[in-house]
Amino acid sequence: MAADAGLSVQVFGYRDSRTTQHALRYFRERSVPIAFVDLAQRPLARGELMRFVHKFGPAALLDESSRAFRAAGLAWLRLDDDQVVERALAEPRLLRLPLVRAGGRLAIGHDEPAWRSWLQPA
Repeated sequence: MAADAGLSVQVFGYRDSRTTQHALRYFRERSVPIAFVDLAQRPLARGELMRFVHKFGPAALLDESSRAFRAAGLAWLRLDDDQVVERALAEPRLLRLPLVRAGGRLAIGHDEPAWRSWLQPA
C-alpha cells in the first residue's frame, strides 16, 4: 500500500521502546516520511503533549503496565488532570508510547487501525 503523497508522521518515543520500534517500522515499510523525536534526547514540549491530552484525556496517556508507572506508585495515587500532565512531562516513560501525529490526526500507543486509516486515499 503506497502512502498518501502528502502524508508524513511525527513519532514521539524511545529508541528502546518496542511499540515505538513497531510504529517506525510500520511507516517505514509503507514509505511514509517519518520525523522521529527520541524523548531521551529531547523532552516532549507541553504544547505537543496537550494536543494528545485534549483528544484522548490525560488518563488515557498513562501506560499503567509500565515499569515507571509501578515505580512511581501511581496505581495507588489519585491525580487530577493537571497532576497527570505534570508527571508525564517530568517522566515521559509514564506515557503510553509511541505518540504519533500526522497533521491534525493523533494516535497513542500501538494503534495500527488508526495508522492504516491515515493511509487510505481520501
